[in-house]
Amino acid sequence: MDGKSNKLGNHAFELVQKLGKAIMLPIAILPVAGLFLGIASALTNAAVIEAYPILASPALQAFLKILFAIGNSIFNALPLIFAVGIAVGLAKTDKGTAGLAAVVGYFVLITTINALLSITNQLPGADIDPRSVGQGSQFGIMTLQMGVFGGVLAGIYTAWVHNKFCHLKLPEFLAFFGGSRSVPIITAAVGGIFGVIMFFIWPTIGYAIEAFGSFVSHMGVFGGFLYGLVLRTLYIFGLHHVFYLPFWTTAAGGTATVAGQIVQGWQNIFLAQLADPNTTHFFKNIALYNSGRYIHMLFTLPAICLAMYHSISDKKKRKKNSGFILSMALTCFITGVTEPLSFTLLFANPLLFVVEALLFALAFLATSIVGTTIGSTFSAGLIEFLLFGVMQGNSKTGYIWIIVLGIPFAIATYFIYKFLIVKLNAKTPGRENDDEDEEMNIKSSYQNGQAKDIITALGGKNNIDDLDNCATRLRVTVKEISKVNIDAFKKTGAYDTMVRGNNIQIIYGPTVNLIRTEIDEYITSIS
Repeated sequence: MDGKSNKLGNHAFELVQKLGKAIMLPIAILPVAGLFLGIASALTNAAVIEAYPILASPALQAFLKILFAIGNSIFNALPLIFAVGIAVGLAKTDKGTAGLAAVVGYFVLITTINALLSITNQLPGADIDPRSVGQGSQFGIMTLQMGVFGGVLAGIYTAWVHNKFCHLKLPEFLAFFGGSRSVPIITAAVGGIFGVIMFFIWPTIGYAIEAFGSFVSHMGVFGGFLYGLVLRTLYIFGLHHVFYLPFWTTAAGGTATVAGQIVQGWQNIFLAQLADPNTTHFFKNIALYNSGRYIHMLFTLPAICLAMYHSISDKKKRKKNSGFILSMALTCFITGVTEPLSFTLLFANPLLFVVEALLFALAFLATSIVGTTIGSTFSAGLIEFLLFGVMQGNSKTGYIWIIVLGIPFAIATYFIYKFLIVKLNAKTPGRENDDEDEEMNIKSSYQNGQAKDIITALGGKNNIDDLDNCATRLRVTVKEISKVNIDAFKKTGAYDTMVRGNNIQIIYGPTVNLIRTEIDEYITSIS
């Protein structure tokens, strides 16, 4: 029984891991929408133009309007973007066909629901606001307001159809419609079936999601703390994308009316408010579910790096490791990418990561108390702090609180970690013994040409069932875990390796995209 439960657990972990990886593809487009909307909204603001008349240039304002239109179009198309992105991310082969099929699958889903609303006389008349009955227009089609969830659903069932039928063999007289050409056709049928299913069950699901969001919101500051703690804990397993997506894009993250439209999910609301010139203050739930990240990235994590540096007693080793520690601090501070540091802490002593997770949650608690509302699109580093905090104005965001709270957070963190590192004799960079120090130098970074070493460590090309990556991790499913040499990954620059069943996450940091490209090129060269 234990073996069967463990097998089911590993299978569930594999599915969630794949979904988390696939979600990263559509999420990667959000910074573009946020960047364009953020710049346009900040520099077309009447008060800003009055303060800086040079911004009133007709040519500049026309350019900013174009930026605004581009960013807004991405925001409006998010359900379709998620459908295509997830289908492409989950498809094992011929990803282009999967992307096309996802478009078909999504439109069939919403048009089937539209047809059923019409058949049952539930389409609102001209005198009724469709939002009051849980409906909305998507690409000109009146349908149930499923938002990004509809796109995620379409992406998942499209990927399932694609992986199951992309090699379908038909009789010779129907052979033209076989193989990958069958995928959009079958997806259309499956999309219709899901359209019927969602017509009946979505109102209940939508109500449940909204009730859950209301419950968490009513927990107040403790809700922010709990959200931060769970988010950071799942981060180490690479499952945080699946956890935060509902808060970002569904009623779980709150509901608000922006420019006359009902919008769900704190990030969707934030992007909509960026596009609305009448916004005077950003959505309150941003304080619960996002703003705390800025304290952590800009103050807490750099303070941990400084504590690690000052905990190295050997001055030669301190100098030798200064560049590595500084690069981790700058990566957190500027881009908001924290895995290199987080896994360094976990590898040195798990308690160091536990304390970091608690500090992360406390940062959410702090911003919840003061009501700081700085949104983000992907990370929460200096770039987004300036764009979505400073440039939007303190009256809208309360960004000054990040600095006011961040300084004591940094001071407390520095002394806590300096004490813990010394007390626990934690093997942070520069504190290893000579053999471990040499190993750290060997694995300090990935070098060109090491793709072969990674494939060898994975048990060879034929042992790889699926290989992909997210923002900082190489995510691999292997056929036989016994053939994998986990220790060998350290010599290729990996910070750490997570294994669950036949699923492996190799943490390389932000350079993983380049590593993945080299691996693909190497596999192609030996095929």
